[in-house]
Amino acid sequence: MAQTGKSSAKRSKPSYFMSILGVSLVLFILGIWGWIAINANKLSQYFKENVEVRVYLRENITSRDSVALTQYIANKPYVKEYEYVTKDLARKKFIGDGNEDWKNVLDANPLPASIDFKLRSEYVNSDTLANIKKDLEQNISVSDVQYPQSLVDKILKNMRPISLGFLILAIIFSIVVIILIDNTIRLAMFSNRFLIKTMQMVGATRWFIAKPMDIRAIINGALSAILAFTGVFGLVIFLEKQIPELKALRDPYWFTILCIGLLVIGIFISLVSTHRSVIKYLKMKLDDLY
Repeated sequence: MAQTGKSSAKRSKPSYFMSILGVSLVLFILGIWGWIAINANKLSQYFKENVEVRVYLRENITSRDSVALTQYIANKPYVKEYEYVTKDLARKKFIGDGNEDWKNVLDANPLPASIDFKLRSEYVNSDTLANIKKDLEQNISVSDVQYPQSLVDKILKNMRPISLGFLILAIIFSIVVIILIDNTIRLAMFSNRFLIKTMQMVGATRWFIAKPMDIRAIINGALSAILAFTGVFGLVIFLEKQIPELKALRDPYWFTILCIGLLVIGIFISLVSTHRSVIKYLKMKLDDLY
């Protein structure tokens, strides 16, 4: 009987390997999807935080008033970054954009000084921008407030369905991943059914039988997750070398969260599926195992 147990254990080793490999591949695909979702969110945030609001100052205001207005804008919670653009700097930017210099035609610089600032992503919506514009235009030092309204509308219009689509696909994909991992573990445990029953027949308790297999499930789940996010990291590095612009979207915090998520999912589903399979075979009659 001991020999039967040993031979069963030997036969189980390849199934553990295939189980780890199978779960790793599924978690790898899930990790790639997670990375795409993170980048999509970062891309949305990137577009929103590049929306620029320009506050044009009135001619001949005092430096005290311009400093006070700059400080007022800088202290607002919706401001991500700002720049005070003098008339000379505005002229240099105008020429830098490919426009012709007017020095030979005009004696005075017609461009006004301005305070240009970019918004935090959570404040980029039509209502908030309209309120910001209304508030700033009430300041006596301000002549006009401008921002790309059509661009904002286009960003918001396109991002809503994309976000909803990602959410629906994420739910569907998560369910598929859970089913695939569960089936992979159950298939691996199927080859151990006689070993489990043999241990029960010689008097081993349910906990004594399940404990080492649960521990093995935790180890296998962790190994699968490590292999998966190693593969994801390698693919990300490769893609960043091919497309350098992707480096701008890199977010170490969310990538760490993704890795931890894969680790938790790998361990949890492996443990639950393994334990459930062990209990199932313990409850089955010997003849039913065939």
